[in-house]
Amino acid sequence: MSKSPFSFPVFRLEAERLAFRRGGRALVENLSFRLTNGDALVVTGANGAGKSTLLRGLAGFLSAYAGSALLIDQAGDQETIASHGHYVGHQEGSKPALTARENLAFWQAMLTLPGLTSDMTPEAALTQLGVPQVADLPVAYLSAGQKRRVGLARLLLAPRLVWILDEPLTALDAAGQGLLTSLIKNHLGCGGMVIAATHAPLGIDSLHLELGGKP
Repeated sequence: MSKSPFSFPVFRLEAERLAFRRGGRALVENLSFRLTNGDALVVTGANGAGKSTLLRGLAGFLSAYAGSALLIDQAGDQETIASHGHYVGHQEGSKPALTARENLAFWQAMLTLPGLTSDMTPEAALTQLGVPQVADLPVAYLSAGQKRRVGLARLLLAPRLVWILDEPLTALDAAGQGLLTSLIKNHLGCGGMVIAATHAPLGIDSLHLELGGKP
């Protein structure tokens, strides 16, 4: 797998005393961590420990009850993680009636940031994910594993600094898991960051955060 033709700008990610609540219940409390370019953080914990809540909060879908999580550049300017992040959750975020190619073209147009573009086409991204044959098929007709690969392909089409991945290995066979590991390593090698919640090893060097909670 070839390396991306760019390097991400220098940032540090700082989460300080972060807390999130769902339904009035505290799921994540007093959480602090720091990442720099090329760092990966793997989040583990029992079901109900708050892994998905944390990732959705970092991606901007939930407001923090307390604390903060920000990206800080070399000049000290602060930006949200969501403004530089890719989120891949349990739902693929694809429109079932559209083809894989059409879905990826939409996400590429929506997610590409000024000054940080990729010349990769949807077809090329699908080829890197091992499913070029699904380009013109409606996503509704795809298997769970194929849908997951289409969802992951958009990571390649719109380069963003922080990949926020919730159980990214779900529905992937051994070959698909190996492809994802290669994608993550390439992203980190370009100065990207990864925050992933997973029950299974990703095959990368990473920092580790275990959340408490009861199943």
